[in-house]
This record gives sequence, C-alpha cells and structure tokens, in this order.
Amino acid sequence: DIVGKKLSVPVYELLGGKHRHTVPVFATTAGPYGPDMIEQAKEFMGRGINAFRLSYDNMDIQSGGLFEPRESIANSAEWLIKTREALGNQAILGVDYHHRLSPAETASFCQMMPTHTLDFLEEPIRDESPEAYEALRKLTEVPFAIGEEFASKWQFLPYIERGITQYARVDICNVGGFTESMKVAGWAEAHYIDLMPHNPLGPICTAASVHLAAAVPNFAWLEVNMERAEDTDRSVFTEQVEFNGSGYVVNDRPGLGVDVDESKLTEPFAFWEAPHPHRADGSHTNW
Repeated sequence: DIVGKKLSVPVYELLGGKHRHTVPVFATTAGPYGPDMIEQAKEFMGRGINAFRLSYDNMDIQSGGLFEPRESIANSAEWLIKTREALGNQAILGVDYHHRLSPAETASFCQMMPTHTLDFLEEPIRDESPEAYEALRKLTEVPFAIGEEFASKWQFLPYIERGITQYARVDICNVGGFTESMKVAGWAEAHYIDLMPHNPLGPICTAASVHLAAAVPNFAWLEVNMERAEDTDRSVFTEQVEFNGSGYVVNDRPGLGVDVDESKLTEPFAFWEAPHPHRADGSHTNW
C-alpha cells in the first residue's frame, strides 16, 4: 500500500497487472434453512450474483448452543435439494460446515444428495490431517474448498499436490500477505485450481483481496458480506473499494485504494469470543 501510493500506482500493478476489471463474488444467505433462504438466493440472482454459500442447518450454533451433526446434515441435505430445484442449474451452490463433521458424516451428507446438488463443500472436516481429507476425497465427487485457516504455502502443499481441494480458500491476512498469497496462487495455477479467497474482515482485507483477485488468472469468487459491502458509512474508511451490487470494481487508485480517518480510531478493539457449541451428550464440538 505504501509503495503503491508513493509510486501513484494500484497494488495490482506491483503484482504484474490486472486480469479483470470486476471481481466476481459469492454471497452467503442469512438465517436458517427454509423458504426465506431460497427467496434470498433468488433476490441475489436477480442482482447478478449467481454463486451462493447457503446457510447450513446451524442448530443454534451462533449462540454456542446445541449442534448434532447427524440431525444437521439430514436437514441440510433436504433443503439443499429443494434449493437446487428452485434455482436451477445456472446457480452455483455451496455450503460451509466449518470443520464440524467427521469424514463419515461428510460422506453420508454428500450421499444424501443427487449429483450436482452442490458445486462446492467448504471445510467439512478439520484440516490438520491431509490424509483424512485424501480418504474423504475418494468418498465423494463434490468439489472441496479448503484453506482459510492456512498460515503458509506449506500448509497448502499437500492439498494442492495431492488434488484434495478444488478451490483454494486463501486468506491474505492469515497466509502471509501478498507475497505468500501470490506463491499459493502460482502453485494452485499449475494444478488448475482456482482461488476462492476467504474475506471475513473489513475494508482493508477486502481491498487487499480484490487486488489479489485482479492480479491472478486462476480466480473463481471472492467471499462477500453483503451487509458490509452495501454499508454506505464512510466515516472511518473514507475511501473504499466499490461494490457494484454483484462484484467489486477494480479501480486505479494508488495503493490499496483505501483511506482511513485515523482521528476516528479512538475506541479500543473489542475482542470477539467464538461460540462453544456442544452436542446433546454434553461433549463439545468444533466452532
């Protein structure tokens, strides 16, 4: 950002130039499974967004409450089938189970649905064991999206080299900035794997992710939080990357294209405690 502003060029020029003028996104539906979720997805499609990550059956997980995997996957499969029927084959549908399933539960979940119900399944099991994921890869044809928690290219290595993941969920803030992200992107490109960046934070993370997306050829969709993307408040971040309703515009402002009014940064950061979901028998499960 500093070098780009000093040279009066956008960051993507420092990375080799841009491949696209708009960055496509995938949106996440809000709330539990049901008719309202399908209607929200239809609304997104009407605005030009055709890639969705659907709300999994969360079983009150946001409040740190009960989560029973087998009950969840049964209800999820039922509504995912209904959603595919309602939206047709043009929609790109995925779901994120956020490491909460076992390989056996994941296999059962995928087997509950007809072929092409899902276009991607994100992080169904924990990622510490590539061998477990490799075994799971043989049990389902659903493409995987993995990598949002990886902190280096070395963590991506087995998932790319062994063909375990079909989308690289690189998080530019976790993996080591632009330098490491570009290495992961090049490695993934050599194996025909597209990036699908994790983008859960704020305007700076989003802007950096947009520049990364502009600079690499192998790119699918950027995660978007629709509520934040459409927030018109510019009191703190006076210049931000522009969201046009269906994607992020790649602009030519110097650096990341983000300006911060530092005089507004007066309140200390409020740390967030992740929920602690549990099963009916009292044991804890993954967040």
